[in-house]
Amino acid sequence: MDLKETDILGDSIGEHWYYSSKAAATRRLLGDSPVRRILDVGAGSGFFSHDLLTRTSAQEAWCVDISYLSDSDATIAGKALHYRRDIEAIDADLVLLMDVLEHVDDDLGLLRSYVDKVPSGSRFLMTVPAFQFLWSGHDDFLEHKRRYTLAQFETLSRDAGLTVQRGAYYFGAVFPIAAALRLLPSGSRAQAPRSQLKRHHPAVNRVLKTLCHLELPLLGRNRLAGLSVFVLAHKP
Repeated sequence: MDLKETDILGDSIGEHWYYSSKAAATRRLLGDSPVRRILDVGAGSGFFSHDLLTRTSAQEAWCVDISYLSDSDATIAGKALHYRRDIEAIDADLVLLMDVLEHVDDDLGLLRSYVDKVPSGSRFLMTVPAFQFLWSGHDDFLEHKRRYTLAQFETLSRDAGLTVQRGAYYFGAVFPIAAALRLLPSGSRAQAPRSQLKRHHPAVNRVLKTLCHLELPLLGRNRLAGLSVFVLAHKP
């Protein structure tokens, strides 16, 4: 999760249609399987760990991000939350990489390094932005290196030593809107680097959130189009 977007959305991030819908999709993909300890790589503010600690049976989270000025510890919903600049081997049963791998030159190397840090059986839930043709000033602003197709991301996961359980696109309901805004001659592709995330009017935010909510029952089946790629995998 990018801290630049946290700075833009502030305390309202949990209500923003994009992040609230992504958190809901994360919980749906994980299903009812219990989670004990989370390793949240490139966690930024720790939004997704916070959500899972609050809404699921997860008992502890370790958020790792090189942007942290120092190591620290906190609690949320009475559960331990640790912020670290780096971490060695850890007995985590869920690893999150939420919009992380597109930021690094060696995405395979980074993913492999975290596969090596956790025990067999650990699940990995990961997201990346979809489709290189959607590249815009938004990607430049966030310092992305690439966008992915579902097939590319599943291949990357397997090459890192993971077994893919489910892969799908999400935000398919708003995909036509975003694609039009980016691909039109005067769209965001032609604009200077800046984030496309912003605080919407409550009515607009509600409509977008509803569209994404209606898409949730199809999550895991959409292999055609969306703004994000989700992969759920595990370490054999």
